[in-house]
Amino acid sequence: MTLDRLVCANCAGLVAEGRCPTCRASRERLQRSGGLNPAMLAALALLVLVCALLLTRVGG
Repeated sequence: MTLDRLVCANCAGLVAEGRCPTCRASRERLQRSGGLNPAMLAALALLVLVCALLLTRVGG
């Protein structure tokens, strides 16, 4: 999930805005870990699809 769409459970603001200490801590943690970007998720989905297709060809 991208940082600009996360909503803080503590203050109900966007995490990217960093309104409260919880938001700021979450934002810093996600930025350090790199978060989940859409390109990485799409590549993972494509990999799963290819694996599933290969398994169906081999199995049947």
